[in-house]
Amino acid sequence: MTKKIYEGYNYIEGGVCAAQGFLANGLNCGLNPDKEKNDLGMIYSKAVCNAAAVYTQNKVKGAPITVTKEHLMKSGGKAQAVVVNSKNANTCNADGIEKAETISRLAADCLGIDTSLVINASTGVIGQVLPIEPFEAFMQELTDGLSETGNGKAANAIMTTDTIQKEVAVEFLLGGRTCHLGGMAKGSGMIHPNMATTLNFVTTDVAISTAMIQKALSDIVKVTYNCLSIDGDTSTNDMVSVMANGLAGNDEICTENADYENFKQALYIVMENMTMMLASDGEGASKMLECTVASAPDKETAVIVAKSVIRSPLFKCAMFGEDANWGRILCAIGYAEAEFDIGKVDVDLKSEKGIVAVCRNGAGIDFSEEQAAAVLSADEIYIQIELNQGASEAKAWGCDLTYDYVKINGDYRS
Repeated sequence: MTKKIYEGYNYIEGGVCAAQGFLANGLNCGLNPDKEKNDLGMIYSKAVCNAAAVYTQNKVKGAPITVTKEHLMKSGGKAQAVVVNSKNANTCNADGIEKAETISRLAADCLGIDTSLVINASTGVIGQVLPIEPFEAFMQELTDGLSETGNGKAANAIMTTDTIQKEVAVEFLLGGRTCHLGGMAKGSGMIHPNMATTLNFVTTDVAISTAMIQKALSDIVKVTYNCLSIDGDTSTNDMVSVMANGLAGNDEICTENADYENFKQALYIVMENMTMMLASDGEGASKMLECTVASAPDKETAVIVAKSVIRSPLFKCAMFGEDANWGRILCAIGYAEAEFDIGKVDVDLKSEKGIVAVCRNGAGIDFSEEQAAAVLSADEIYIQIELNQGASEAKAWGCDLTYDYVKINGDYRS
């Protein structure tokens, strides 16, 4: 996946361990029979963090969502650790909350912190009872193995049908202080967020208040994760959390000042990149799709139109077939629930192999099918839509819909 360049922000290694004071680890505790695959992960900060989170809007919520909400409320927006498992979602279980609390307590006891400072998360199959014995047996080993280079092990632990680990981190300056912000994500299918999407954990050494983290996160999620759609299903366990331990030593950000905007931009860069990684690794995907809607009358209209196109199954199938069937794009634009003049719309298809104009003023124009097929043969496809009715812009991300998507979800529980 191609990372976008932003002036003043440098990509670095380390994921959730890129920021000062953060450690991580992951191991196999037996939930996953494949012993080469980690299924239990942890992130830990040497200092208590200001924290914020956003959660799935599905009415069916995993027990970890309920428990994490309660912990952040009880602690006053403070957190110091994340404990997360894959393979079992701990959702729709009568004893789910009890299990999530027990797992949080086990982690807290091993770390020597209060249970309310633990963020708990799970991902995997819904409706299967989560055994507590693996957590009891391996929590101490997980904690003892925490390290500043353990981000890869933790990122592996949250993967389900993912084919690649998803990590990104940036370095930037605030008030002359070098700061870091990094994250890890999981997700390949059951992705159609209404905030949040999948499991995403972000850490930073920036000093910033809980209120400012929550505001930045809530704003950015609307134009990153909420603009991602793989298959139209909103998961029950989706969560994005941010922990900030302040060890960079900058003046604490408590208002929407210049430092806040710089922090917000760093958070956007990391979340945008993880969104694109999630799109690239959609279940069975062969192409990452990015739809940009520009010259819209307002931001909301741009978001609505971009999301309408990116979640269209017919459009996704056309991209898989490398078919420049631009009528499917116009159709998806047309049923978007926003007000604009379709007669002014232009559409181009673009990739590293070139660009082809397919629609002007809401009508088709002559183009080379051979050139279009070449453009659509690339791994990353960019749909550029001009509404020509304003100055606002938004993006949405997704992937093509392939035969393999059905194969993967036909036997997901196995």
